[in-house]
Amino acid sequence: MKQKWKVGILAATGTVGQRFVQLLENHPWFEVAELAASDRSAGKPYLQACQWKISGHVPEYVRNMKVKDCAPNLECDLVFSGLPSSMAGEVETTFAKAGYAVLSNSKNHRMDEDVPLLVPEINPEHLALLEIQQKNQNYQSGGYIITNPNCSTMALVLALAPLEAAFGIEKVNVVTMQALSGAGYPGVASLDIIDNVIPYIADEEEKIETEPRKILGKLKDGKVVFADFKISAQCHRVNVLDGHLEAVSIALKRRPSQEQFLDALKTYRSLPQQLELPSAPRFPVVHVEGADRPQPRFDREMENGMATVVGRVRPCSLFDFKLDLLGHNTIRGAAGAAILNAELLVTQQLLKTRSY
Repeated sequence: MKQKWKVGILAATGTVGQRFVQLLENHPWFEVAELAASDRSAGKPYLQACQWKISGHVPEYVRNMKVKDCAPNLECDLVFSGLPSSMAGEVETTFAKAGYAVLSNSKNHRMDEDVPLLVPEINPEHLALLEIQQKNQNYQSGGYIITNPNCSTMALVLALAPLEAAFGIEKVNVVTMQALSGAGYPGVASLDIIDNVIPYIADEEEKIETEPRKILGKLKDGKVVFADFKISAQCHRVNVLDGHLEAVSIALKRRPSQEQFLDALKTYRSLPQQLELPSAPRFPVVHVEGADRPQPRFDREMENGMATVVGRVRPCSLFDFKLDLLGHNTIRGAAGAAILNAELLVTQQLLKTRSY
């Protein structure tokens, strides 16, 4: 690639925005050209505007970069959005109308009929919705919105995809134990979470029960026909910094042996691996041995945080099999997912250079 694509980050000072800044340092295809955030941050150097809350130091390349408003006058070709849902819907639409490719991490547009809810390993064909979206919404040439799933959905669906392809899924029950970083900053008050588990996260169960069915759905006549299995989810906030752990039970349409079940997970490869995209995990699903794995502290960084880690696969007395899985919620569950989506767009020649 002769020239890097210029990218902007919306809500660059937030938790997800910081992860974008970190993951995009020295990216081979993308160069961070613009940082945007709220009015209280606009006009300040990034180092002054940002309370850095993730591991490592603020990268040198952004320290003195001036933060701008979240308005579509940014000198870049695409924007990564870490905006909160309270403002993401309107702001992202404004950018798309102005001709920007918008890679969103927010829930606002995920279930829109003409917006791809994209996981490159699973449903790259859903990118065909972009042409329909541009016509429906009257977006300028090059403007569109693509979303990545909820962080818990992402970890789950990477494990479900090979099983759906090999055996067909009938129903899924999932209980999540979700890390504090998923709530952003300042997030959950310390006196609420210390010595405690909170068995409620607003809207989370609804997302997990619907988003995988869209992701694993088939594109037909310009619309996504949702996958026909059902999901029941119960979500909990736990006192872990990063990494969502999920206890999953799965009923399949064709019951395999445990060896066949495991083999489907361990051998799963797809388009990002074939294309060798810069952020793609070599193994989208990693199986770990041991009666007590996966664990967030030990396993969340596998494949640079871009894989779903599966363990404790065993027969289930109610369904067919049960297992525990783990995903890094701010890498593959958020910023890393959007970056991988953008890498796929490059290879599919769906990004356009804007004039600015």
